[in-house]
Amino acid sequence: MIPDFIDLGNPAPWQVLPPGIHIVTLKEIESSFGNNTPHRQNLFNGLCAALKNLEQAGCRTVYLDGSFVSDKDHPGDFDACWDHKGVDPNKLDPTLLDFSNKREAQKIQYGGELFIAAALAAPGISFLKYFQTDRYTGKKKGILQINLTGKTFP
Repeated sequence: MIPDFIDLGNPAPWQVLPPGIHIVTLKEIESSFGNNTPHRQNLFNGLCAALKNLEQAGCRTVYLDGSFVSDKDHPGDFDACWDHKGVDPNKLDPTLLDFSNKREAQKIQYGGELFIAAALAAPGISFLKYFQTDRYTGKKKGILQINLTGKTFP
């Protein structure tokens, strides 16, 4: 279940998820964040395309972050990171490993940025941990966990 947003105070520009990792379904993400506007629907469709490829490559857990999962009216993209355990790199879309030009190829193909969860976002800080800190205030915030079953997509 997606919890209610919280206000982190100034200078945070929008409300975010409360601290923690919240396990949700794609249906919950779509109803809360992916169908309010055509732009959000496009971002959700791109996320699903990326998740489908990750799942086919053996990924079982993805974490969703960014303004897409906030109360921002018009998020620029979505941010996600994925657990690499069990992923067959030969089945993975090479775009998901292309971090050049500020992840331009990922943004073009999927509408968002996807990182390996265990990779370092900053010295000693994995993307999984980094995503749980608000960049404007430095306070803790929440992210969403999507469990891919191996049969999430037909």
